Amino acid sequence: MKVSQLLLFGIFFTGISSIEAQEKTSLTLDEAIHMAWAKSNEVNLANTKVATKKYELQSVKNNRYPDLKVSGQYQRLAKASIDLKLNKSSNPEPLPVVDQLMIGQVNASLPIFAGFKIQNTVEAYDIMYQAETASAMQTKEEVAMQVINYYASLYKAQKTVELLKENQKSAQQRVDDFLELEKNGIIPRNDLLKSQLQVSKVQLSLDRAISDLNIVNFELASLLKMDPKTKLEIRESDFANFQMTNVPTEEGPALKNRKDLQSIQLQEKASLANVQIVKSGYYPTISIIGGYTALDLKNVITVQNAMNIGVGVSYDLSGILKNGTNVKIAESKALEIQNSGEMLTDYIKIQVQKAIEDYDLALKQNLVYNQAVEQASENYRIIRDKYDNGLSDTNDLLEADVEQLGSNINRTLAKANVIQKYYELLSVCGQLNQTFNLSKI
Repeated sequence: MKVSQLLLFGIFFTGISSIEAQEKTSLTLDEAIHMAWAKSNEVNLANTKVATKKYELQSVKNNRYPDLKVSGQYQRLAKASIDLKLNKSSNPEPLPVVDQLMIGQVNASLPIFAGFKIQNTVEAYDIMYQAETASAMQTKEEVAMQVINYYASLYKAQKTVELLKENQKSAQQRVDDFLELEKNGIIPRNDLLKSQLQVSKVQLSLDRAISDLNIVNFELASLLKMDPKTKLEIRESDFANFQMTNVPTEEGPALKNRKDLQSIQLQEKASLANVQIVKSGYYPTISIIGGYTALDLKNVITVQNAMNIGVGVSYDLSGILKNGTNVKIAESKALEIQNSGEMLTDYIKIQVQKAIEDYDLALKQNLVYNQAVEQASENYRIIRDKYDNGLSDTNDLLEADVEQLGSNINRTLAKANVIQKYYELLSVCGQLNQTFNLSKI
């Protein structure tokens, strides 16, 4: 009966494991980043802002074309009183009945000079469109780094769970062995309790690691707009034999490639164009105007083919006195953007230096943790031999086992951390989008 129950349980467990394996979805880092670029709210918002700036640019370009207006009127007149001042005679004839008025007009106006306002406005909006495009590229850079952080965290969590499960099996096997030894009076009960306590500690660590794994899995799935219940599985190939090439070593690439710095530099350029736009208030506006009018006052007068063409000039004389303040405001805003650009430049330099140091530290830690694994494994082998020969106690054995587990986990995390810090260095240098072949917006 017991054998049958165990067999059924084994089949049931195998079926569950098979179902869980089928539900897992494998994604390479490249696939995850491109999926985020296509679906994330941040990228969609950035793309929408770019489209808006493009439409605004087209709108101001339309101001260079002539304005053409067509208007018409039809009016019924009730008992209109007509008094003609022309051609009056001593025996006037009865005046006609006037009960209808029709007017049709076509007017055109083409600006030819507005203090260079139109030209500077088009230039300013064109630059702002370029700045928004650069900002969108920076948003994609940030989203890519966000995916990388989640991806690395998920990999770390998965490997930690795997290592803890392996250690749990060996710890449980030790408990089973100690249980038999304790029954036969070979070891004291206290040693058995210590081994059981270690199993409990491993279980607590495993539960915590599984919880962390589920949280990171949910966060990454949500960012990628996938079903939150999807179980993502990180491919080992993204972290094994990973080649890190063209590692930045100074701030030059960052100052050249950072899209947020490029955006603010373009905004500064646009603000200078805006100063010229405001200064256009000092100049008159000159336009070529033309039109056509047709009029019919029933039974009185008919006007056809009344065409006109000329030059229109307008000059806001009071605006000359008031415009000085507006110019100062525009110049002050341009100075604000310039100061912001200088602050960002300094911040980028700090970011790059910190990223370089973090990457170098990660490399050193990885080397040390790799050595620690060899040392911990050799230490555990020696302690185990001593324990089997009665030269070491259970505390030493369990402590050596914990150190071996910790060194294995640290080595796994250190390898992923090196790759993560490598991508962070590329990100602060503005080279992450190039790494993943981001096409222009």
